[in-house]
Amino acid sequence: QVCAQLCRRPCYCPWVPPRCPRGSPLVLDGCGCCRICARRLGEPCDFLHVCDHSQGLVCDYSSASAGTAGTCNFEDDEEGCEVNGRVYREGEVFQPSCKIQCRCLDGGFNCIPLCQEDVRLPTPDCPYPRRVEIPGKCCPEWICEAQDQHLLRDARAVSPPLRQPCQEWGTEWSACSATCGLGFATRVSNQNRYCRLETQRRLCMLRPCPALPAAFPAVS
Repeated sequence: QVCAQLCRRPCYCPWVPPRCPRGSPLVLDGCGCCRICARRLGEPCDFLHVCDHSQGLVCDYSSASAGTAGTCNFEDDEEGCEVNGRVYREGEVFQPSCKIQCRCLDGGFNCIPLCQEDVRLPTPDCPYPRRVEIPGKCCPEWICEAQDQHLLRDARAVSPPLRQPCQEWGTEWSACSATCGLGFATRVSNQNRYCRLETQRRLCMLRPCPALPAAFPAVS
């Protein structure tokens, strides 16, 4: 009965399909007639405007009043998180890039850097350190300029480096810099292979920020 009321035959669709936002594929509407942008997690939906089934989303009417639209949610009611247009399940670990690793947690996500966020101070053997991107490697590395390499060789020839046990030291992680959405926490620690004090950062997310109300096209 709903299909007979909303679905018109033959189909009359726009010549040019709509341009969808990232993470929203083109799918057939509920009538199987025209191509539309699939609704994403948390967006309004109804019989015509379907959710992205490839992400395991269905139109949830449990919290909708009579005659109103539903909301795209996971079929098994599990919480998830959306990053760069892709939906991840609760507890799923993912890497948005080679420099960071994240875990979906309680509708948000926690991330840790995979690259060492250190600060190298000038030393006698390397008075002008510089951090550069190395081709074929994800994380930047510290190097000394070519003009300083002879200082390093001379220092090693005069007195070979003495390896001493490193006593670990570090501060507690600071509070997250953002009350909602993505922020970062910092600490100072010497827990690295050089036993050198450095400022370390890691991403944090206390809770997701409230979503802006999405525009919902009227059903004709």
